[in-house]
Amino acid sequence: MISSGHRSVPHTADLRIEAWAPTREECIAQAVFGTVESFLDTSTAARHRTRRGRLIAASDADLLVAVLEEVIYLLDTEGYVPVDVHMEPVEGGVDVVFAMAEVNRLTQIGAVPKAVSLHELSLVGDKDRWRCSVTLDV
Repeated sequence: MISSGHRSVPHTADLRIEAWAPTREECIAQAVFGTVESFLDTSTAARHRTRRGRLIAASDADLLVAVLEEVIYLLDTEGYVPVDVHMEPVEGGVDVVFAMAEVNRLTQIGAVPKAVSLHELSLVGDKDRWRCSVTLDV
């Protein structure tokens, strides 16, 4: 069985996340975890609310952008970040459920992402593994 995971990669003045998983949805979820864990200590995070939605995109890479932009939007507008993510594929996108924690109850450990860059963006898969790379402006 192929494991899932994520890591941050050094990048000049920005944040670069790489993630991998057996499915497209798990790979995107790992990118979400990598994004949130790059600037917050989530080890003691308590889930305070759930946020559900449907995100539609023209391509897999666009779907990665849509999910990460939703994370940044919820951070900016509501002060919450996902500490758990579940996605189900639907025609043209995903139904997503974020288990959310309050940002002000977590310790900030890095620069907060402001936007998703399209430069060197990728989300690709084959029959047993998906990989993605994304740069976030901080």
